[in-house]
Amino acid sequence: MMRTRPLKVALLGCGVVGSEVARIMTTHADDLAARIGAPVELAGIAVRRPDRVRAGVPAELVTTDATALVKRGDIDVVIEVIGGIEPARGLITTAFEHGASVVSANKALLAEDGAALHAKAEEHGADLYYEAAVAGAIPLVRPLRESLAGDKVNRVLGIVNGTTNFILDKMDTSGAGYSEALDEATALGYAEADPTADVEGYDAAAKAAILGGIAFHTRVTIEDVHREGITEITAADMASAKRMGCTVKLLAICERAADGRSVTARVHPAMIPLSHPLASVRGAYNAVFVEAEAAGELMFYGPGAGGSPTASAVLGDLVAVCRNKVNEATGPGESAYTRLPVGPMGDVVTRYHISLDVADKPGVLAQVATVFAEHGVSIDTVRQQGKDGEASLVVVTHRAPDAALSATVEALRGLGTVRGVASIMRVEGE
Repeated sequence: MMRTRPLKVALLGCGVVGSEVARIMTTHADDLAARIGAPVELAGIAVRRPDRVRAGVPAELVTTDATALVKRGDIDVVIEVIGGIEPARGLITTAFEHGASVVSANKALLAEDGAALHAKAEEHGADLYYEAAVAGAIPLVRPLRESLAGDKVNRVLGIVNGTTNFILDKMDTSGAGYSEALDEATALGYAEADPTADVEGYDAAAKAAILGGIAFHTRVTIEDVHREGITEITAADMASAKRMGCTVKLLAICERAADGRSVTARVHPAMIPLSHPLASVRGAYNAVFVEAEAAGELMFYGPGAGGSPTASAVLGDLVAVCRNKVNEATGPGESAYTRLPVGPMGDVVTRYHISLDVADKPGVLAQVATVFAEHGVSIDTVRQQGKDGEASLVVVTHRAPDAALSATVEALRGLGTVRGVASIMRVEGE
């Protein structure tokens, strides 16, 4: 039997995502009510600039006073899609204090202060859902938090930023340089006017923190995530990857240590074999591998950003939270019972692809090999080309602690026969 009193929803933000949420709530109102078991009513929309509200958004619902909106005693659910740390944090906290549950797409805030927000939600008997914060339309948070709750997740690896994937894909398929590929991404609307958050890996790092915390039932913040961007990737790097039968992707990797006593979280470019499913993820799409003990390998793939895909995830959370309201219940909150420490990047066991500019004379390869041996790093393959006294030496290592590999590179820089380190990249997916 359907409840007659509508559940009232406050929407914070009405940009690309918010306006699409408002549109779907209006046009699919009957379907949403049937799925929830109660009508859902959009009760107010808070914006900073009312003159920029998109066509089709009911003008009578628009307000610039977000605080007053979330303080209304009749609001059941607050949807936050404004982003950033403040005022979003204060508004979400106020919503909890006034009895509302929250659906958020705010990866930056959740990665920085998720534990405190979960605690506040629990204190007031409210829900905090955030499927849209990680990978757009791809169902990922709920499968990790609920579907795999009885399993043990050991690794999460994936492409979680569409902008960087578009840029790297363009460099790979067309031979374009980084700047040229970025310009095209900007022209097509995949990159912001200031692309720093994407290309320097901050966006992916926030998502990695959220995924790592859920997957391993421990607290991971963005400060725990090792981060490297793609701005130093060159056309020569892409060509080297092709010669190895690889391509280059910006990967978010969260994994449990072999002894199970710690976890690591990192974001960096890496070469992956063309045979790996992630190598075929093109354009602005996202894909994430989850490796669990019982379930094995699972792959989640789809559009990771954009108004409609992100709105789909927001509405999915809205339905779940509203169902909980109807049933006078709450969904799962934070699970951090393992309290595993987050280890440093130096503890991670990886492979390296290192390109060196060296003097073209006898004995150079032996000197380089000695440096690797002194640091306990085994060489897998080596390729050397030389002409007119100059040479390039490409070394691919076996797996070793990242700290040992970094120390090896620093020692190589000190060799008189090494003119420079042209590029360094990790190799994953093998």
